[in-house]
Amino acid sequence: MEKTVALSEDELGLRDALNNYISAHTLPIQTIEKISRFPGGYSNLTYCLTTKEKEYVLRTPPHGANIKSAHDMGREFKVLSLLKPHFAQTPTPIEFSADVSILGAPFYIMEKLEGTILRAHNAPKMQLPAATFTAVSEQLIDTLVALHSIDISTTNLDQLGKPDGYVQRQVEGWIKRYYVAETDAIENMNQVAKWLQSFRPIEQAPAFLHNDFKYDNVIFSSDFTKVVGVLDWEMSTVGNPLMDLGAMLAYWFEEGEGDVFKQYNLSWLPGNYTRQELLNRYAAKSGRDLSDMHFYYVFGLFKNAVIAQQIYHRFKQGHSSDARFGALLPMIRLLSERAAAEMQ
Repeated sequence: MEKTVALSEDELGLRDALNNYISAHTLPIQTIEKISRFPGGYSNLTYCLTTKEKEYVLRTPPHGANIKSAHDMGREFKVLSLLKPHFAQTPTPIEFSADVSILGAPFYIMEKLEGTILRAHNAPKMQLPAATFTAVSEQLIDTLVALHSIDISTTNLDQLGKPDGYVQRQVEGWIKRYYVAETDAIENMNQVAKWLQSFRPIEQAPAFLHNDFKYDNVIFSSDFTKVVGVLDWEMSTVGNPLMDLGAMLAYWFEEGEGDVFKQYNLSWLPGNYTRQELLNRYAAKSGRDLSDMHFYYVFGLFKNAVIAQQIYHRFKQGHSSDARFGALLPMIRLLSERAAAEMQ
């Protein structure tokens, strides 16, 4: 069960505002008795709404965010609504409101799924047997295969993205982001950027992409026998599914690949599949051609390095005093070194 934190002074008025809204719109939700917030993350704010019999989740953009960009609550609610009938691990959406007079920003409410999220900070302490990690590795990759197998045309999910040219747009976009945020000359980043621009992977049939599929966005049943939910659909779209797989692999570090990476993942724990085992299972289950998988893995590593570079850039500009952000340069170098080593 995910821990929550008490609300700030600015958030304490949420309960009355929501209860008034629920009453006025006759929503199938009992009176909210308590509200708390899920900590962590750098994106949308997520709250737990507790009633006498049940709990719900509310999502809303962070204060001052550009709600037309990555914080589009209406789009996220639409994604859940379109996806739920075809993907059982989708939380059930309940209500969306664009009325900023209620909470100060658009918001939506969905069901709260019960289970366990495995994270880098909690999984090593659980002392789970290797067999459990083998099982959850399989469940994780099988869930991604199931998502990518959905027919995007008959389900109307194809309206949520533009698959034509998706890979090239992503490559060009993330390269541009890197150079906007560049602070130090890193030759591996330059070489990887050039290689990604020149490589043309085999075309793949488009699919629905989660776009941030990894352990800490997946809820397992308490006995770890199944995936009960997948969270954080804010970046989902339609495009080449191997971009989704490559992004997942870019977070998947194995034992012996550097202690520094252990603070960001749990895939190094005994029993977890290797990256190659994940690829073998994905290929067998999906029937897709993974001949160019190294391209997608390199892009995933490059993208993670760019994200770290953007955070480091903000630190260097004086927009953050968090010492963790100031220590990211070695991580950027390591990620780019690994990406360069995977180029063929």
